[in-house]
Amino acid sequence: MSQAPPLEPRFYELGELLEAYADAGFMFTDTAETPGPGLASYLRIAARDPARAATAVRQIDELLSVGLFSEEIADDVEDLPHIRPPMGTSVEDCLRVARDHLNRFLEDPSRVPQMNPQNHWEWNERFPQLSQFLGAYLHRNYAEFYASPEAAVDEYVVEAVPEDRAQAAQEITELLTMVASDQELHTATTALGLDLLPPDETSLRQWLELIRRRITTA
Repeated sequence: MSQAPPLEPRFYELGELLEAYADAGFMFTDTAETPGPGLASYLRIAARDPARAATAVRQIDELLSVGLFSEEIADDVEDLPHIRPPMGTSVEDCLRVARDHLNRFLEDPSRVPQMNPQNHWEWNERFPQLSQFLGAYLHRNYAEFYASPEAAVDEYVVEAVPEDRAQAAQEITELLTMVASDQELHTATTALGLDLLPPDETSLRQWLELIRRRITTA
């Protein structure tokens, strides 16, 4: 008899929102008028899937209705990133401000200014399958498992389902189109888990294109 899939954490989307704050300095810096870097980062990702923001609002409302320090949700809250409020305010106050921004966003998601990801969390949310691939196969300890980076890519081709390979290839195409400079490309791929230098006489852009062709033609 098959086992039931594990349940998602009670506040799973709120957790993602707070991860965006964590990657932007572990502080609530939103004002009533302007989202801070963490929330702005989350909103750019949510603009691609506004249902995520709607879920975050529902989970904030649920948490506030029960009470942040309620025993009922103590274990669930303990698992969330702990973000510091400014002096003189509470976490609940900050969540209410964030909720207001999220609700305004949901009225018109197109108002969110689009720009390239600004932190590690946002790069990984923007390119989830590429993050899985690079972080799992082309990390700095790859030599403990593979004879070469090419062998690591070959292993990914064997192990990954076609849908995941197709998405990773598409995300490489999107990344190379999005990022113009070599420095930003290095920043992006490092955030996504790549921790190797390209082969000799091959640029990072060229190497990613070679990898894209390899996983596409498998």
